[in-house]
Amino acid sequence: MPEPITIIVAGAGSRGATYAEYARAFPEKCRVVGVAEPREVLRERFAADHNVPRENVFSDWRDMAARDRFADAAIVATQDAMHEEPAIAFANLKYDVLLEKPMATTEQSCRNIVRAVRDNGIIFSVCHVLRYVAATRKIKEIIADGAIGDVVTIQRMEPVGYWHYAHSYVRGNWRSEAIGSPMLLAKACHDTDWIRYIMDAPCTRVSSFGALRHFRRENHPAGASDRCLDCGVEQTCPYSAVRFYMAAFDRGDTDWPLSIITPIITRENVLEALRNGPYGRCVYTSDNDVVDNQVVIMEFEGGRHASFEMGAFSKVGPRRTIIGGTRGEIISETAAGMTLYDYLNDQTREIMVSDDVPIEMSGHGGGDYGVIDTFIQGVATRDQSRILTGPMETLETHLMVFAAERSRHKGTVEPVLLDLQPPV
Repeated sequence: MPEPITIIVAGAGSRGATYAEYARAFPEKCRVVGVAEPREVLRERFAADHNVPRENVFSDWRDMAARDRFADAAIVATQDAMHEEPAIAFANLKYDVLLEKPMATTEQSCRNIVRAVRDNGIIFSVCHVLRYVAATRKIKEIIADGAIGDVVTIQRMEPVGYWHYAHSYVRGNWRSEAIGSPMLLAKACHDTDWIRYIMDAPCTRVSSFGALRHFRRENHPAGASDRCLDCGVEQTCPYSAVRFYMAAFDRGDTDWPLSIITPIITRENVLEALRNGPYGRCVYTSDNDVVDNQVVIMEFEGGRHASFEMGAFSKVGPRRTIIGGTRGEIISETAAGMTLYDYLNDQTREIMVSDDVPIEMSGHGGGDYGVIDTFIQGVATRDQSRILTGPMETLETHLMVFAAERSRHKGTVEPVLLDLQPPV
């Protein structure tokens, strides 16, 4: 039996810890031998969970990269704006690399990463997890079988949800383009990537509109304060941090999102985080600037089109998709299944899907498991083709996002620059 693939992890937050769970579920396939994480509580917890040798526990990924290569692969799960440097450093050290999405926050940074990947000949995957879910596999199978003819249109909607948006994009790490990335890149590069994968044709041009409509200082209610714990109108505000986080605590939740606001979940720690941390701020007086609603229209080769809508103003729910073909239609509103409508016989058929994956990696409809499992397979066999989200696939779909952002800012229809060769 082959030796397990050894991995190091740069960034032991929510995403890094999730992918590393694969090693605990399948120790015969993979084991963690190093970690770098600046937050002591998370670093020590991760090291203990995976029995990482003390000499391989670092507070800064640069110290880990300063060592000679001591593992097969690296998971890079740092913050969005911090992806380029570690991804390139570990590629140059000949580590195979699993990189959290987005690849990077600028087009040039993405191209730099791709160049390093190709120059070093490593196995590389970006965590566009939606390509790996069972429902996506079934949709690709239905299309390949000709059940709906040629795909002509895709309509996709992501209901981010009122509280999820407030948590992550008003109060949280992705609230500002300056410290993170645009909303479309931070949240919905999953969707542009998925649309391109299903359409199976290059995107040629895009147009986009978006705005920060609601979560602005001028909408601060009369009598409200800058923190929910001290607010006179908190009980009538749908975005109350007190109601949301304390209700989660009272339910006994110990994972996301409470694990984001405090690494040790006690009533006292949650209240302290709301009193002094960013997650207790009023949504109308935070330092957020990312859009709370956006639409993107995409044109693909062959006269095909797609639309994507993302909004904060909804109940949190699964993405909703309508795929229109020349012979039929697929409607998907849940990770568990879809409906297939046949134009010829005027019949609708319900199709259910499931994935048998470890509960710790069942997020994104099993996509969390799928992305790390195929990466480990690729590393073990030295076969990049096992991976659906390699460097060139990801670069192309990121170019769609950058074009959409240019369109949003300039009010223009923007071409997608299809020169996928990284600059020399």
